[in-house]
Amino acid sequence: MSVAVLACILITLGTLVYVFYLPGKLYLGPEKTRLSYLRERKEAVYENLRDLNFEYKAGKVPDADYLSLKASLEEEAAAVLAEIARLEEAASSAASVIRDSKGARV
Repeated sequence: MSVAVLACILITLGTLVYVFYLPGKLYLGPEKTRLSYLRERKEAVYENLRDLNFEYKAGKVPDADYLSLKASLEEEAAAVLAEIARLEEAASSAASVIRDSKGARV
């Protein structure tokens, strides 16, 4: 009986170490910015619009549903594009200010 209990304890410990062990160095991937998130969201919304069009032309989506879904996806796309433009404009103006300040010091 004690051999079976010891075997269960060792297997449990081994499993816990395997599942919860964290190596010293983890690769977390590139840091996501708001701009990269918005670009991914834009692609997802465009893909949803393409799928909606396809399903509507295939006759799977009624007219009323198609029009409401299309309008909401287009509104979301417009909001995402507006925010992308705002962030890119802010980034370019910040870069020009930095460029101007470096040029002024020289």
